[in-house]
Amino acid sequence: MPETDGQLQRKVAALLMTMAVSKSYIANAIVEPQSDRAAIASKSVTESGWTDVTEEFPNYYNEYSKWWSPVHLQTTSSEGTRDVITMSRPIRSTTKYSTMGMLKISLLQSVISDHLKQAGLEGGGVVLLLDSSNRIMAGPDGFTKNELLETYYPGIKSFKSTSSWMEYGTGVDKKTVLYYDMENVNWRIVGVIPAQAYKSQNQYFLTLTAVAVSIAMLFVIAFVLFLIQKVTKPLSTLAKFLKKSSPDEPLPTLPVTTIDEVGQLIISYNRMSSRIENLTDEVKKNESLKKEADMLALQAQINPHFLYNTLSSVHWMALMKGEGRIADMVGSLSDFLRFSLNSGQEYCTVNQEISHIDNYVNIQSIRYPDKFQYEADIPSELLEKRMLKLLLQPLIENAMIHGILKRDGLGHISVRAMAEDEIMTFIVEDDGIGMSAERVEELRDRIASRLESEEKIGTGGSYGLRNVHSRLMLHYGPEAGLKIESEQGRGTKITFTIPTTSTQLEQEREKEHDKGREQSDHDRRDQGEEGQA
Repeated sequence: MPETDGQLQRKVAALLMTMAVSKSYIANAIVEPQSDRAAIASKSVTESGWTDVTEEFPNYYNEYSKWWSPVHLQTTSSEGTRDVITMSRPIRSTTKYSTMGMLKISLLQSVISDHLKQAGLEGGGVVLLLDSSNRIMAGPDGFTKNELLETYYPGIKSFKSTSSWMEYGTGVDKKTVLYYDMENVNWRIVGVIPAQAYKSQNQYFLTLTAVAVSIAMLFVIAFVLFLIQKVTKPLSTLAKFLKKSSPDEPLPTLPVTTIDEVGQLIISYNRMSSRIENLTDEVKKNESLKKEADMLALQAQINPHFLYNTLSSVHWMALMKGEGRIADMVGSLSDFLRFSLNSGQEYCTVNQEISHIDNYVNIQSIRYPDKFQYEADIPSELLEKRMLKLLLQPLIENAMIHGILKRDGLGHISVRAMAEDEIMTFIVEDDGIGMSAERVEELRDRIASRLESEEKIGTGGSYGLRNVHSRLMLHYGPEAGLKIESEQGRGTKITFTIPTTSTQLEQEREKEHDKGREQSDHDRRDQGEEGQA
């Protein structure tokens, strides 16, 4: 069975909680749906200083896959207020690539600052992490976050290249500034060292210091990149993989290389793609069964031109001989078969379906005079509603053959219809011999069994009901199947419900048969002219 929204939400919440608990540097992980649904977070956020970059740059995510915010405060119910740096990126549909929500992963600013403090430079030098606007994101004590670097080093020159050094200040305050740009996140690592510290040491010590600084900076860079790659690279890889997949082809199975949170996401995706493929196969299978059921319903068709012309000739010969009952019966049979063939169309109006029953009842009343009475109670507002054809006549035939003709005396068959909330309900009822409870249950099981192509017409006496039941379910859904009630000696009632509005599939099929309908009308006019001749 498909998972409910509640089950999926609990799985996502558990995944985010695992991510936040297992990684000490992650302050929070949040999934915000674009709909009115509540956000899913590892820690409940009560207040946040995060601002959306799209307020200033509306098309930001069209050009960039993610955005790293400045340092801001985040207050949660369990951890209180902490400084965090948040990575945000849109969550997009795997088929239409439309935005469905936002993923936010917040890193603890204090963890990054602690690592920068451990990388302190010689002679009281400091290491700072700056954003693209040269605002301080993390550093030693005494440096205010989100403050411009120029506040502490007025007149400092602009950083020209991605990695270099420059001198700042004069005299005893002269400093050497080393910097390195991290293009993936638009961050910059800056090391500021007093120049006097270089001069007071010999060349060996300066070389050693440079090596130490380089190692420290590389360590910090590696750590920051590790944080970024650990969180964002698997997600980016997954997003690129899904973007390249074609909606018209089965979703590919993604390789699982890790067992962490991202690996669990990929496993869930693989299960989802397998489920989608199974559902697609089921839909194709139902469409095949639908066509098969429709073909079985019409498999007794013969050449309509030959049949109509022959019946028309018999009809006029009977009239010429004064055989009114024969002519009436042949005329009803001609109309009955013409509607059954119906140029291959699957749908008709309620009025046409009732007229089809009238032709059938007229034929049977001539065969079995004074054996049954028939009545139809159909509200006038339903007569022009559309329905799948050949649904009621098999039920009337079943009531007559298995109910009325097996009882003594005059029997009654009625057809009623009613509508409520765009749903039509049809009831076929007779006062025939009825069935026992065991027989009713057996009949329900038989008509619910799958309609196989090798089944022969009339097998077990329930082919007509089984065919109607299968066509109802295939065209209208499981809720439209036949419902059978019967009591031995008192009669049988069969009910089914269908929507009063035409489906898109029905409308498309009607368009396909418009040309056939026009040709059928032309043929009937030709047949009428031949009969009159």
